[in-house]
Amino acid sequence: MQSSLVLQNLLSAPVLFFFLGILGVLVGSDLEIPSPLPKLFSLYLLLAIGFKGGMELAHSGLGPQVLLTVGAAVAMSLLVPLTSFLFLRLRLDGYNAAAIAASYGSISAVTFITAENFLNVVEVNFDGFMVAALALMESPAIVVGVILARLSAPAEDAEMAGDQQNGGGSLRWREILQEAFLNGSVYLLIGSLVIGYVVAAFSPAGLAKMDPFTEKLFYGALCFFLLDMGIVAAQRLRDLKQAGAFLIGFSLLAPPLHALLGLLVSLLLGLGQGNTLLFMVLCASASYIAVPAAMRMTVPQANPSLYISTALGLTFPFNVVIGIPLYMALTRHFIPAG
Repeated sequence: MQSSLVLQNLLSAPVLFFFLGILGVLVGSDLEIPSPLPKLFSLYLLLAIGFKGGMELAHSGLGPQVLLTVGAAVAMSLLVPLTSFLFLRLRLDGYNAAAIAASYGSISAVTFITAENFLNVVEVNFDGFMVAALALMESPAIVVGVILARLSAPAEDAEMAGDQQNGGGSLRWREILQEAFLNGSVYLLIGSLVIGYVVAAFSPAGLAKMDPFTEKLFYGALCFFLLDMGIVAAQRLRDLKQAGAFLIGFSLLAPPLHALLGLLVSLLLGLGQGNTLLFMVLCASASYIAVPAAMRMTVPQANPSLYISTALGLTFPFNVVIGIPLYMALTRHFIPAG
């Protein structure tokens, strides 16, 4: 791996603020971000990348390359949970294996945003339609995770669930699908994508008015949010003792393996360097917000400490610090610039 890529990533302001948050917890600082602010900045980042993605999508159009890439992304969000589940079942019960597999089949929007910022730093172009892939990869993994949990449930649990849901099973699935496809992050991201597309296509004069909000504030908001993520990730490190060596190994080895699979798909699709990196990051990341919220509702038998601490305490820092420059080095090795 090229050392310059690692240094460029490590010395970028967002990653340095991420380290600052981790260091604050490790040295016992009382630094704390008031709870409404991280949620606000999270919503802002989703709105901004959704709007910019829709704007770029309007410029590029819905050609075969766009549709194939988005379709491949959705396919990956179905495949990764299945393969992860089969591996995790070697040591874990069905409930926990399904919940963790769903987390790793879904995506981390913050990791994706950090990768976009990294591409801007190294001056590699990418297309806005990759945001559409981001928006559509979260929900399928949630549905697959719930199905896997139901199929692997012990017989007595299945009978109990059937007794509890007699006459109300359709309602339960409606709740699951609503959580998967209409949770706040997915709804805002897709909605912003559509609005960006409509404004760029039919009212381009409005783009200049949005520019100060979606462009000039973005970098500072990302730094602030990653400062909070550093604090939260460091706090989750304590839960890793419960995860054990098997899950710790999985949370560190699964991202590069899934990224390699994403690289193979990108080569088949003929994607450029920037889009390939983003596709690899989508495949390699794990959800620590939307999927845990859905799993707590639909698979209460699973232990939240396992699927949150691995995704947030290890996989997220690995991807942000090491994974992104590693994936970029692989991309440059296999895909020519231009």
